[in-house]
Amino acid sequence: MESSARDVHGLLLAAGATIAVAESLTGGLLGAELTSIAGSSATFVGGITAYASAAKTSLLGVNADLLAQHGAVHPDVAAAMAHGVRARFGSTYAVALTGVAGPDPQDGQPPGTVFVALVGAGPERLLALTLAGGRRKVRQEAVRAALALVVQELDTSLDIEGKSEA
Repeated sequence: MESSARDVHGLLLAAGATIAVAESLTGGLLGAELTSIAGSSATFVGGITAYASAAKTSLLGVNADLLAQHGAVHPDVAAAMAHGVRARFGSTYAVALTGVAGPDPQDGQPPGTVFVALVGAGPERLLALTLAGGRRKVRQEAVRAALALVVQELDTSLDIEGKSEA
């Protein structure tokens, strides 16, 4: 994961961009990975770990009706978390994760169900995952997938910018 975090940092730095994170099931692991890179203060502006639904509403602005209707494990909740943390920190990009690490189901969703949302310069990106393994493995794989999504988005954005300048 460290190489992916390093890639995210390098791409953000090259683009003069920043990132913020909103985490639920990962409990701060994504932020920890992103800040494990020396110099990450130039690209990582902050994160919010909103484990409880009330925290998602009060800290990230997730609509309480959305949570009541669908529960916290839903793609629209992940998107709302990402938009909320981006607005809160004023970052160029924001990524959010919500899901079920297990061992028990939550909100009618089985363990390993994860939603990742990325908002930034381009269209909103959503990723639905079904991960296998225990809590630790699900959380680690969710972070790995989130980092890969950010790298993919930044690679695409930089390619588009580079082609338009040529």
